[in-house]
Amino acid sequence: MPDAELAEARRRVEQGLVDVENAEPDTFGPDGFANPEELLKWLEENRPKQEPVFSHGDFCLPNVFFKDGAVSGYLDLGFCAVADRYQDVALCYRSLTHNADGSYGVIYPNVRPEKLFDALQINPDWEKIRYYILLDELF
Repeated sequence: MPDAELAEARRRVEQGLVDVENAEPDTFGPDGFANPEELLKWLEENRPKQEPVFSHGDFCLPNVFFKDGAVSGYLDLGFCAVADRYQDVALCYRSLTHNADGSYGVIYPNVRPEKLFDALQINPDWEKIRYYILLDELF
């Protein structure tokens, strides 16, 4: 859960393993955090209330197989664990966004990442989504 993830994030920060060049554009810099240490401190001070579920741990489009319009399997299950449900929701939303917006070379104008919330029948908790995307920046 969050204590173990934050401990691993701390280890990665302390050992200089965080790739700030591969982060979201606004995570670090003038409009974001000064460095991974500052981000880690913010994450430790702003832990959200947990809603534990079984989590894939890296739930993004390249790790899901589809057949005939339905999920048929998963890949990269090395981070499976009990975690907050919004960890998978946040990473899936980010993946849908970047796979549609041209980040990977192709723009899909008809893809609407926010439809994820309709499919899950939830109102998005944007604070948790931001938290888990920021936590993932340290990995």
